[in-house]
Amino acid sequence: MIRRATVNDIPDLDRLLYQVAEVHHQGRPDLFKPDAKKYTDEELEAIIADDERPIFVYVDETANDGDGTVRGTGVTGYAFCVFQRHSGSHALTDITTLYIDDLCVDETARGGHIGSKLYRHVLDFAREHGCYNVTLNVWSCNPSALAFYEHCGLKPQKIGMETIL
Repeated sequence: MIRRATVNDIPDLDRLLYQVAEVHHQGRPDLFKPDAKKYTDEELEAIIADDERPIFVYVDETANDGDGTVRGTGVTGYAFCVFQRHSGSHALTDITTLYIDDLCVDETARGGHIGSKLYRHVLDFAREHGCYNVTLNVWSCNPSALAFYEHCGLKPQKIGMETIL
């Protein structure tokens, strides 16, 4: 089941946010701190309440900790999204984009098509809300995420480049 996140999901969101942060820290320890997460619980509460920043969670009612004990709400994946608009821009067209700020599947549940289900849900949501496109960023230090998004049919829109000094 996929639904909007609630404040009751924050412990599970925290667990998954730490997993994402660790992947990024392992790939780019020069940029990402260890044992960190992207949002505080207070920030998560504000995001959950903001219709311009929907968070979708995949709830697996059979999720457990390996010993048969059901784990929390059974949230095994999420997609953080943000509506982006460029109305009034002199250079950009006036379209609505749904940006996927973060998509994560619990490391113990990967391979079960949860990420694909979340992504398709986001696409349907974006269509229902009149979006022109869905965009996201992926770090080059995360080749499995890049392969997943390519498998979903995403194509590069722009490429960020750097020189480390």
